[in-house]
Amino acid sequence: MPSDFVADPARYDSMPYRRAGRSGLRLPPLSLGLWQNFGTARAFDTQRAIVLRAFDLGVTHFDLANNYGPPPGAAEEFFGRILATDLKAYRDEIVVSTKAGYLMWPGPYGEWGSRKSLLSSLDQSLQRLGLDYVDVFYHHRPDAETPLEESMGALTTAVAQGKALYTGVSNYDAAQTEAAAGLLAAGGTPLLLHQPRYSMFDRTPEEGVLDAVEDAGAAAIVYSPLAQGMLTDRYLNGVPEGSRAVTSVFLHESDLTDDVLTTVRALNEIATGRGQSLAQLALQWVLREPVVVSAIIGASSVAQLEQNLGALRAPALTADELAAIDSVLG
Repeated sequence: MPSDFVADPARYDSMPYRRAGRSGLRLPPLSLGLWQNFGTARAFDTQRAIVLRAFDLGVTHFDLANNYGPPPGAAEEFFGRILATDLKAYRDEIVVSTKAGYLMWPGPYGEWGSRKSLLSSLDQSLQRLGLDYVDVFYHHRPDAETPLEESMGALTTAVAQGKALYTGVSNYDAAQTEAAAGLLAAGGTPLLLHQPRYSMFDRTPEEGVLDAVEDAGAAAIVYSPLAQGMLTDRYLNGVPEGSRAVTSVFLHESDLTDDVLTTVRALNEIATGRGQSLAQLALQWVLREPVVVSAIIGASSVAQLEQNLGALRAPALTADELAAIDSVLG
């Protein structure tokens, strides 16, 4: 059935795209991730509305993985439906990324980092997406039992075969990042993106990973910048029924300790003083790092998407505000 979607002609007027490392690729500072809100658990029309509104607002990058759902693979299938109809005419304006490395199918080849696993997964992802290529293909997590040369060689092959344009890694530590970047450069497919978890509540990438990414001429694109929703106004007054802390396997009510909530409320006061939401402050904070080209946000509604994108309209954080945030975080 033909789509009646026509993209907003003003979609590029206000988005401040950033260059990814030493590459020629520019990305929006906020990218839409299809990790937890896309799949059979949510109405397709809701997912479609979020994706199309994001594109209308200048979000050109959509981040997936083979196992995103539920069930695994569903996010790629649903996004593939949108690509085949509403966004078919705009494929060359869109950056699609996917990953392989976590459990996807039974047996010894359904996860980790073997050449067999990675290239088979990419073929399956392309089929679900209905695409000939993805723009970025990531190894989703390091594999201690597979030589790094094999995993990076698989990424290089994906590019050589025309099934991916750029390479990426995710959840690698600093030493692994340096080694992976060296192997990819030697193979003629330089590392483009490293995707670590990074937020006010998880500053681990500051302990070498961001430096390794910068040294490689790559860029960081961070996930969970809102710490699974803890860095929002969702939990300022307790745990609402049906919230992620109740329903998600990635956030538990026990994570919301008194100390955490005290910190959240103090950060919210800083945000309020700037005339913005806590989520907007948290997004601006991760984007303050020059090597961070983009932060991946999820969205359960168009309204939530629009509110988070409002972070890009706020003035830059001042030195005093950054110091105040550091004081709160301890």
